[in-house]
Amino acid sequence: MSFGERFAQLPTATKLLLILTAAILPIGIALTWIGEIGIRQANAALAGRNEDQSRAAAKAIESLIARNALALRVAANGRIDDKRGDSCQHIQRSLSIAPAVSQSFEIEGADGKPVCSAGVIDDLGALPVIAPGDIRLWVAPNGDGIAIRTGVIGGMATAVLPIAELRAAVRETSDGIPSLTLHDANGELRVIGASNAQAADLILTEWPIGNGTLFVRVGRPQQRIATVDRLMLLLPVMMWVAAALITWLLVSRLLIRPLRRLERVVRNYQPGQGPLDFPRKLGPATEIQQLRDAFGRAIARVDESERNMAGALEGQRRLVREVHHRVKNNLQVVASLLNIHGRGAETADARAAYAGISRRVGALSVVHRNHFAEMEENRGIALRPLLSELAAELRAGAPEPARGLTIELDLDTVYTTQDAAVAVAFLITEIVEFAMLHAPSDPIEISLRRTSELTARLTLSSAILVPEDEAEPEKIQFERIVGGLAKQLRSNLDRMLGRYSVEIPVFPPIQASAKVVSAPAKK
Repeated sequence: MSFGERFAQLPTATKLLLILTAAILPIGIALTWIGEIGIRQANAALAGRNEDQSRAAAKAIESLIARNALALRVAANGRIDDKRGDSCQHIQRSLSIAPAVSQSFEIEGADGKPVCSAGVIDDLGALPVIAPGDIRLWVAPNGDGIAIRTGVIGGMATAVLPIAELRAAVRETSDGIPSLTLHDANGELRVIGASNAQAADLILTEWPIGNGTLFVRVGRPQQRIATVDRLMLLLPVMMWVAAALITWLLVSRLLIRPLRRLERVVRNYQPGQGPLDFPRKLGPATEIQQLRDAFGRAIARVDESERNMAGALEGQRRLVREVHHRVKNNLQVVASLLNIHGRGAETADARAAYAGISRRVGALSVVHRNHFAEMEENRGIALRPLLSELAAELRAGAPEPARGLTIELDLDTVYTTQDAAVAVAFLITEIVEFAMLHAPSDPIEISLRRTSELTARLTLSSAILVPEDEAEPEKIQFERIVGGLAKQLRSNLDRMLGRYSVEIPVFPPIQASAKVVSAPAKK
């Protein structure tokens, strides 16, 4: 079955759903896919912006540290061995004119011992000694800033950048950073703090500064497209769902349901019950109401036509019944005339000829009588009652020597056409008459068995039936007649010793088979 044929067999609501799906759903899927790509690109842009802000914050801290280290080196270089004793004041004066430079520092000698200090410098602990030109960064031991130590000629200079300056440098470049921490191998300094619960929801990135001796850990919130925005992407698909649902409801309520009610009324209508009682309310569709009225007019015309046809058919049936009745009566009159003339014949051969003709006319009369009885049901001629009546007629008209002839019947209930019934009746009459005349004391068995849906086998058994014995002209004539009757049945006569059989056409089975055995006729 092709796709078109399968689609044509679907209900109307299903067809509309499939059509809407084919028309709208691909558009909705395409829009959803495009929106998903846009969300991914927006998320990527947000992630890139966060990364840029984190990098800018790290660069700001690194720039601040580099600026302090450079200013400290320039101010302290060559001043540690100054014998005038005002090295710290000179360095402080030099740093005071440098923008965004810490004013708290300490000068150490080449052995690491403090020489002088300015501002508030807490105990820096045992910081390592570095060579001139080198710069080292640490988280201050007391956790209040970043310690910067730069090597100069004759010693070292150490400054501490407080948290406030670090925080100000970050906020100048990247405002809105919720968390920023500086850490080295030994300590950690929280510049911009966030609670642990808040930090757990942040995306952390680390940026090395100071040749990798110090790391800036920046925490940014995970900015992504919200779930509501994703739900908005499903609006095209929801549009398809809404369109399909609304269409299905409208078609079902306004079209399918009224049509089914109309169909149920028409299907349950039986001719002869009077006019159709259509439901008055079939929805707001005027086309369905017009269809209801058209059905009513059509069925009214059909009822009227059926009444006229029924009257004509009854007249035709009566006419055919009368014709068959007259044919049957005429055949019986002919058979009676033959019997009367046969009894008045002067020779035995003439009486036998009259009797033989009378038996054949009687067989044809039996066929017409059974055909007339089966006309009302239109099932054909029932062979079981026909053969039973024919056997009784043959026994009744048997010659005197064959008055005690026994005809045994073993018959299935089968039905056949009038033409086949006439050939079967003549075939049985010929064989039974031949047996009466040549072996009047031998019984005759007649069997009728269904062999398939459309065929049955008629078998006649008698000792006189010898297919090879064709020496006498009478036997030759008999074989020619029964062979011709078998050909009328469109079958070959199966001749076996003591039994002749032939296939006959029948109608499909109607009821179970029955077996009838006739008693011998009384003398």
